[in-house]
Parts: sequence; structure tokens; C-alpha cells
Amino acid sequence: MLRGKKIVLGITGGIAAYKAAALCSGLVKQGADVHVIMTESASKFITELTLQTLSRNPVHIDTFDERNPEVVTHIHLADLADLVLIAPATANTISKMTLGLADDMLSSMLLATTAPIMVAPAMNVHMYQHPAIIQNMNTLVNRGVLMIEPGEGMLACGYVGKGRLEEPETIIRVVNDFFAAQQQREAMRQLLAGRKVTVTAGGTIERIDPVRYITNDSSGKMGIAVARAAHAMGAEVRLIAGSIQVPLPEGIDTVQVQSAQDMYEAVLGEWNHTDIMVQTAAVADYRPKTVHATKMKKKDDDLVLELEKTVDILESLGQRKQHQFLIGFAAETNNVDEYAMDKVKRKNCDLLVANDVTKAGAGFGTDTNKVQIYDAGGLVEDLPLMSKDEVAFQLLQIAAGRLNGVSAS
Repeated sequence: MLRGKKIVLGITGGIAAYKAAALCSGLVKQGADVHVIMTESASKFITELTLQTLSRNPVHIDTFDERNPEVVTHIHLADLADLVLIAPATANTISKMTLGLADDMLSSMLLATTAPIMVAPAMNVHMYQHPAIIQNMNTLVNRGVLMIEPGEGMLACGYVGKGRLEEPETIIRVVNDFFAAQQQREAMRQLLAGRKVTVTAGGTIERIDPVRYITNDSSGKMGIAVARAAHAMGAEVRLIAGSIQVPLPEGIDTVQVQSAQDMYEAVLGEWNHTDIMVQTAAVADYRPKTVHATKMKKKDDDLVLELEKTVDILESLGQRKQHQFLIGFAAETNNVDEYAMDKVKRKNCDLLVANDVTKAGAGFGTDTNKVQIYDAGGLVEDLPLMSKDEVAFQLLQIAAGRLNGVSAS
């Protein structure tokens, strides 16, 4: 995984800097092109010559020591990196990263790079547990910085506890795993590249009057998971969201609607230029026949609310289907196989995802789901309980395979 990867190795000033020699050597042996930046303090623990010999590249310490007039070194290193690895990372360096300080070569490069950053902390156990350091590390993680937890054991200061730099072999394994996962993500991004995917999510709201309405328990989590998965797989995604209980996903084009009719009209607006339509929304089957313009007043006798059918969006799309790949969802409480097979045929779906919402972990509002995926021929896949994100990826991989002429699930 490391062959040809350009890794900028940042070494900061703690006693664990001596382990950076083994780390640098191990990365190079696995084919990485390693460029070392040391802080001035790090050079007190391990020499520039050692790292230069092991990396076979110049080692950089001073921001103003510009050896190549054709480039600005810290910008050049920031741009070439496939990964920036800080090992060891002292409490001081972690705090500087959090504040965005740039007072040396390493911190300047860190502000300039757009490459992934991986940090391996090493410090005294009490420093590692200090609230300021904990907050700083959490801030970095929230920004997308990857943390390699320190190990536990005897520290150079004499204490025993957490804070020891993780062993070089473990760090190298983590780096390998990172690039393997990155390669997998890149492959995943190609599955729906160039495809247009439309996803509906959440419940609908059918008004009785300005302050009352009919709705259902749908949270929108499953639909949002499908939208995120399609986006990660390279598709152009349009999310049509009804009533949802979770934040809308960032970076995905979203249209918000309220009623079943609103959702139907929004879906029809996307239909002709959609490759995959995924109907996860829990659309109301009925709506009040009369919507009152003002709040209905309470009366002494019973109230009879007359309902009329809404349009069956999935069935309507099935009747209109031409080139589109249509996926429906069905939340059931019993006879799941029977009802699913009836719906997939009657509504002309390419795939139908059914679940028993009475099962633990599979109902509305949960972060997990347990589903069965059907086509007109019967059961395609019976997925175990898993996160809704995982369900979404499994479902879209099946759809992508069929769109690309692969019939196997």
C-alpha cells in the first residue's frame, strides 16, 4: 500500500523522537517516499543526518533554509504529501495545531497542506490527561485529523501510564490500513460515477388546520444514509426531504417538502433525468379531505375526520418507468415476504427493501436496520442487523451492479 506514497514525517521535540528513526526506516522499506521535517527541539534528541540517511531525502528544520530557489519548501512539501504523519507529536505541537500557529517549518507546512494528517501523541501521562490537551485533541479530530492513540507503560519521566508513543510497527500498520481504506473508497467512488440518483426521505405532513396535522414516525435516517452513500459512490445526488428528525447532510443538493402531493410533484420534476430513484420516504396513504383555513375549535361531541387517498408515488413511478432503476421501501409489521413480493410486482420496482419495524433495531428512528431486499424473482439479499449507512452501501452496490450489467447480487 505504501509503494510510491509521499509521506511527510513531522518529528517534534520529545524523548520519543528516537523512535522516529525506526519509523522512517520502516516506511521507506515498504516503498514510501519519506520527507522529514523536524522541529528545533527534535534535533536535540535525534540528528538531522540520521533521518537524512534513512529517508534518502533532505531533512528540513529551518523555515528560512531554502535550498531550492525554484520552490518555497514548506509549500512544496505541503503540496506533494499524500499523508502528513506527526510522530511523535508533543503537547506543544498539538496545541499549536489547534490554534493554527505557524512559527516554524512544521507548523507552517501543516497550515498549507490539504493532505490527510495523522498524529501520534507522546507525552507525560498527566499532560495527556490535562483538560486543555483533551480539548485540543478533540478539536483536531473534529477537523478530520486522525489520531493514533499512545500506548501504556513506563514513560521516560518515570511515570507508568498512557502517553508512550505507539510502536513504529503499529504506526506503519495504521498507515497501511489508511491507504488501503482510501483505495477502497476510490474504487467505491467509481461505482455510480456519472449517475444521477434521487432519494426521498422522512415522513409527510398532511394538514388538518394551521396547527394540526397527520404524520408518522419516520425520522429520515435511512433516506439520508442512502443519499450519503450515493454521494460517496460518485453519483450526482438530489435529496427530497419531508419531515425529518435529523440534520440534513452537508454537500448534498436538498429540496424540502411537506405533504405527499408536494413530494410527488418534486419527484416528477426529477424523474426524467434520474438514473436511480430511491423511495425511502414514508408517504402518507391518506390526507384530510378538507383542510381548514383557521384553527378548528373543540366541540362537546365527537369529531369525525374524513380522509381521502393520496397519490401512490411509487406505483405511479413504476407505471412511468423507462430507463430508470426504481427502488422502493416497505415498512411492515407482519407477513413481510408476502407483502414485499406483492409490492415489488404491483409497483413495478427493480428492487424493494422491506423490514419488520417491530424487530429490535429495525424500527423508525434507530441508527440500525435489518432488511430484506427483493426483486420480481424473489429474495435477493437478507441483510443482518447493521447500521443504516451499511445497509445503504449494500443496497446501492446491488443497484450499481445491475445498472452495469452484473446480475449477481
